[in-house]
Amino acid sequence: MPLLPIIDVDANSKASLVDAQSALGAEQLAILESNETLLAWLKSQQQPAWRAQAIQRWLFGRRAASFDDMTDLPLSLRTKLQNRYRIWTTSIVTHAVAEDGTEKLLLELHDGQRIECVLLREQERRTVCISSQVGCAMGCVFCASGIDGVVRNLTTGEILEQLLRLAHLLPITERISHIVVMGMGEPLANLDRLLPALATAQHPDGLGISQRRITVSTVGLPKGIDRLSEENPGYHLAVSLHAADDALRTQLVPINKSSGLAEIMASADRYWEVSGRRLTFEYVLLGSVNDSPEQARDLVRLLGGRAALVNIIPYNSVVGLPWREPTQGSRERFLDVLRAAGVNVQVRRRKGAKIDAACGQLRRLAAQAIQPISTTATKTVPKMPPSQTAQ
Repeated sequence: MPLLPIIDVDANSKASLVDAQSALGAEQLAILESNETLLAWLKSQQQPAWRAQAIQRWLFGRRAASFDDMTDLPLSLRTKLQNRYRIWTTSIVTHAVAEDGTEKLLLELHDGQRIECVLLREQERRTVCISSQVGCAMGCVFCASGIDGVVRNLTTGEILEQLLRLAHLLPITERISHIVVMGMGEPLANLDRLLPALATAQHPDGLGISQRRITVSTVGLPKGIDRLSEENPGYHLAVSLHAADDALRTQLVPINKSSGLAEIMASADRYWEVSGRRLTFEYVLLGSVNDSPEQARDLVRLLGGRAALVNIIPYNSVVGLPWREPTQGSRERFLDVLRAAGVNVQVRRRKGAKIDAACGQLRRLAAQAIQPISTTATKTVPKMPPSQTAQ
């Protein structure tokens, strides 16, 4: 069986890796960061290269929490690993559990920054939602993740560690079945670190998750979508629209002004042509903002008969932000228009609402407990319609 892929990091990734390692001490490294580094170290210890496979199987398959657990490795090697490497670079600040089985972790990183990741249970599926950045630079006005902007990219090891932390919440008889990169951050803005992490997740000595069960969600960065088309078009791609005309979308998703819907849809089409995977378009319904029948008809025209799935997401309210959930009536009228036009549509079932499972909420509430966060200063917020300002 081949070794896990060697991670070739660029200059920016190396800088992030150096920052992460420096916080752990000069003599101790994060073992999840680079398989290449682990292989070189094993060679320096006169250990065979296949030991790296054994270590990876212990970490991902057997969910070893420490090097002492790796009982088929020589005791002397386990001692050296303990002195040289760390498995965990994060600490669990909050572990929230909902009645529906959803579990959410607020993790503190080596530099004191915090991120979130979620485990969702539904029948036989065990889906995890992971973050790719600390914060987000996309500026979506209704999202808790980007209220304070982006702090930094996560390293490859920090992305993988979320998967391990969530896997450890499962009984040994269960395993992660699906990955969605829909947590904090814009995944396509951090592909240099994300793609190696997903490659490890797919590897038989990693989590062994089929590429068909991994979804990458994006606000719609055409250059990033095209890069994914060129480098690894096997993932499911989910593009967050939230509006079907550029004027409203730019108000809701400010990054839209740098490209526009036509360019985003064209890059999504190119991804579909290369991958053969059905596209998913996500649309968060905001009450009295983007949920009218006419806006549904605009969405039908934008889709133009594409064989895509539209994932309708009723807004999950965020404390301190003015947006509200759509009424049941407006939601049904919106859906009726789509269904009558033959659009393949589903409504995302809300899970974990009572534990603030929407990305960014738990981190924000924890920060507010320390120091109140202003929600008015940094964003250009669309004017609220009279139906909401009067409520």
